[in-house]
Amino acid sequence: MTESFPRLYARTRRFTLGIPRGFTISPDGGRVVFLRTKSGTDPVTCLWELDTATGVERLVVDPLSLGAADEDLPAEERARRERSRESAGGVVAYATDRDVRQAVFALSGELHLADLATGAVRGLTTPGAVIDPRLSPDGTRVAYVTAGALHVQDVATGADQVLAAPEGDEVAYGLAEFIAAEEMDRMRGYWWAPSGDRLLVARVDESPVGLWHIADPANPDRPAVAQRYPAAGTANAEVSLFVLGLDGSRVAVPYEHEYLVTASWNGHGLSIVTLSRDQRTRRLLAIDPSTGATDLVREDTDPAWLDIVPGVPGRLSDGRLVWATVAEGGHRLFVGEEPVTPPTLQVRAVLDVDGDTVLFTASTEPTEIQLWTYSGGSLRPVTTDSGVHSGRLSGGVTVVQRQSLDTEGMTVTVVRRDGTTAPIASVTERPGIEPRVSLVRAGSRDLSTAVLLPSWHVPGSGRLPVLMDPYGGPHAQRVLSAGRMFLEPQWWAEQGFAVVVSDGRGTPGRGPAFEREVLHDLSMALEDQVDALQGVAALYPDDLDLSRVAIRGWSFGGYLSALAVLRRPDVFHAAVAGAPVTDWRLYDTCYTERYLGHPDEGHYEASSLIGDAEKLERPLLLVHGLADDNVVAAHTLRLSSALLAAGRPHTVLPLSGVTHMTPQEVVAENLLLLQLQFLTGSLGGEFRRD
Repeated sequence: MTESFPRLYARTRRFTLGIPRGFTISPDGGRVVFLRTKSGTDPVTCLWELDTATGVERLVVDPLSLGAADEDLPAEERARRERSRESAGGVVAYATDRDVRQAVFALSGELHLADLATGAVRGLTTPGAVIDPRLSPDGTRVAYVTAGALHVQDVATGADQVLAAPEGDEVAYGLAEFIAAEEMDRMRGYWWAPSGDRLLVARVDESPVGLWHIADPANPDRPAVAQRYPAAGTANAEVSLFVLGLDGSRVAVPYEHEYLVTASWNGHGLSIVTLSRDQRTRRLLAIDPSTGATDLVREDTDPAWLDIVPGVPGRLSDGRLVWATVAEGGHRLFVGEEPVTPPTLQVRAVLDVDGDTVLFTASTEPTEIQLWTYSGGSLRPVTTDSGVHSGRLSGGVTVVQRQSLDTEGMTVTVVRRDGTTAPIASVTERPGIEPRVSLVRAGSRDLSTAVLLPSWHVPGSGRLPVLMDPYGGPHAQRVLSAGRMFLEPQWWAEQGFAVVVSDGRGTPGRGPAFEREVLHDLSMALEDQVDALQGVAALYPDDLDLSRVAIRGWSFGGYLSALAVLRRPDVFHAAVAGAPVTDWRLYDTCYTERYLGHPDEGHYEASSLIGDAEKLERPLLLVHGLADDNVVAAHTLRLSSALLAAGRPHTVLPLSGVTHMTPQEVVAENLLLLQLQFLTGSLGGEFRRD
């Protein structure tokens, strides 16, 4: 019997299993180390190596051979995986030495060291469960965190040294705090010096942060999990920096801003990037590791907010700064003090600096993400084919990742110095469904929009009920030239819907002015969904039935879905809101204050849902994982209480033991089917499914 799409979609973790990722290229360009599961349904991630000269792959670490079939993760590692949206198991992260000869990783909290040349793997004894192990540049030592303490172990002798021990239960050294991991993409809290004799270490004190409790109502015998959650307008964790020497020295590194964005320590020195609480001022500071003294290298300001650009700061071989910021209406790449990209090329991330060459991603069309290089005063496109690209560069060798609408899944290609190529295989499952996507510009704002019709539908032959399927919020895109983005929407189309996915104001790729229109009003995302719907209906006048329009979404998309039936019941006739933010005062500081400011400024009520409860007149299904520690279940429960108080019928589906990611296979499968049942029943009429 053929496996159903919902089951396969769940079992393959949305068809992400089997995709190569986590690439590290050796400095000489001779080898590429990467992560990949053995198949598209195998959730255990292995460590692999590719010889770039021969194109031959070699399995280096198979967790099953190390007895790690059933992972027993420490709480800190579970939290780290939740923040990084990691749904697989096994070797999900690793770190190498400078020459990429050795790699360290943790399995079930146990520390392992792999010799990449021989494939030999040995366990290293530690006093507790290991988080985020990282080798010194020369590979002679490994640092790691256990029980909030930063340790350094000599690889050869096993001698273990505690560099910093927490002074209390709410203090940890060497880990990223919640906000850094969830909202700033900083997953680490310490950095080795190039000399390997000291480290820059973050000390995180969470005692000022409000204490919340995540209960498990399905198991009343279990105590609620206490969590420090920095809700909008409340205190963040206090993050301080120290340079810790292996000789026991400790040098404080003071800085003024609320947020530590990132740090960099290489042959050109030690530097940090900080961001003010209102996110309108960003500083790059050079640090003297001997004294902790800081020197302002660069300061950027913006009247709305400043974006965090991955991969900066960087340095060319001559020491010139590689940076990215907004200038003259565009997200631009800077080398030294000068912008080297035009305002029309929207720089998204700096991926690598290899000598005098900068590899970065950028867009001229928001649905496309291309690879570019800057070198010797010249810009050059690395990729020109339609699609979404990423990559790495080292030793003159480039790894190119590509997704597109004309290829299935992701392709990974190693480009050697001479231009010849070798593939790195992707072993994802075939979805058994082919997205039929039309990318259009819709509505008065020319919004990037995807339209998907059933494979059996003849255009103009009849009007289909409509399903809007947005994320719709700032800082994320759904409409990209990548087929894997539209597997689930196409499944919905096959159930008899015309599916519309649209990116409104606030989403990246169209420049800072478009992104910053949502400042102080996140509810305008709803205006854009209505605008896109009307625009698509004009393009497909004989295919969309605007008397039967549903909307579904998760997280911000869940917020947007609930907002739609509350405020525009004339347009939307049913909604499924998954893990919705209903009261922005309950969401975290960094994300919420970036767009709405401090709660005292008065911009929250207009964007929140609780006050709209009495307006509900359409079917609404609220879905929430009770173990969600990002958008906590209180969001749904408070909206449900307000709806009940207003006498408005609605449906609530609580998911016991489920977090924000809903990785559980049975839950993910049946959740799709239950949503389908709810929406088809709510919209009424006939649904054709061929």
